[in-house]
Amino acid sequence: MDLATLAIAAAAVVFAGISKGGFGSGAAFASAAILAIVLEPGQAIGIMLPLLMLIDVSTLRPYWKKWSWPEARVLILGSLPGIVAGGWLYQSVDADVFRILIGGIAVAFVAWQLALKLKLIGAPRRAMPVWGGAIAGAVAGFTSFISHAGGPPAAVYLLSRGLGKTPYQATTVLTFWAVNLVKFVPYFLLGIFSVQTFLADLVLAPFALLGAWIGVRLHYQIPERVFFGLTYVLLILTGAKLIWDGVM
Repeated sequence: MDLATLAIAAAAVVFAGISKGGFGSGAAFASAAILAIVLEPGQAIGIMLPLLMLIDVSTLRPYWKKWSWPEARVLILGSLPGIVAGGWLYQSVDADVFRILIGGIAVAFVAWQLALKLKLIGAPRRAMPVWGGAIAGAVAGFTSFISHAGGPPAAVYLLSRGLGKTPYQATTVLTFWAVNLVKFVPYFLLGIFSVQTFLADLVLAPFALLGAWIGVRLHYQIPERVFFGLTYVLLILTGAKLIWDGVM
């Protein structure tokens, strides 16, 4: 990495830590989208996974046993076929397709959130059944493999279950700690990790821990709408850029 790329990566990793540490991890994948603008998509997701795992470990303790295990279990088991599908796709398409997928997921996330805010679609009014959670888990596993964007599908299921703010946050921390552990194996087998990604992780690890520390504290101090407002702007800009790069 040159200095400019390192600065962008450090800011993206801090942002991921804040999101996972305090705001349900739904926007953490913005970091992978940002990195995919300045690096190859495979390098971007390869660099981010160990850092996301580090953030997961650092945020488990503050939320220890505050999660809802039944919901977490459904999502974790449901994610397995989605991860397998993501691994198959990674072997079958080129980098430009991944840019379009990552950019499309980013834009779709913002569109979904705006549709909820404008009441164009309604939030779930009753708890989704277990089979619905399994489907949400499969989608989360797939999007998590492609761009570390498993948060939104998982959120659809968890929000329908009526969890409070802290149990919801703790359940996402537990769920994606497990999902990221599972993803590590196919990432390794597919050659997504390299000496270069490992060295980048060593440099960026302190920024991941800093972001997680900030996120845990902001969880109790600032409204979610402030954080997600910034997130939506970043996702639209980065998503549109990735789609443009992939098409052109």
